Amino acid sequence: QVQLEESGGELVQAGGSLRLSCVVSGGTFYVMSWWRQGLGKERGEREFVAAQTWSSGRTYYSDSLEGRFTISGDKDKNTTYLQMNRLKPEDTAVYYCAASHLPLAVLYPRTDGHYASWGRGTQVTVSS
Repeated sequence: QVQLEESGGELVQAGGSLRLSCVVSGGTFYVMSWWRQGLGKERGEREFVAAQTWSSGRTYYSDSLEGRFTISGDKDKNTTYLQMNRLKPEDTAVYYCAASHLPLAVLYPRTDGHYASWGRGTQVTVSS
């Protein structure tokens, strides 16, 4: 059974940086991704943040990030990272990592239905 565990979320001031980590165990996957769910959002309103095809390393980002976030992966450690710079209060959310075991996710990495395995999330709070 695939398990994902996020870490790295904390309280940070606006303009600061954080790096989130997600360790994956128990399976193989095609795409790793990060999502976030802000305050007041229902479970179905998770917002796509970034994704990376595990074999090729190709990356995908939400247009709203303005180039502030970077996704990367370490295959030896089965870990994906999300480097977040120039954080804003509106980045405050619970951040989730997800793994897709579907080849289709390589073509459509921004579709949350392609991800069957999710972590429990890590809270990021950005103060103004």
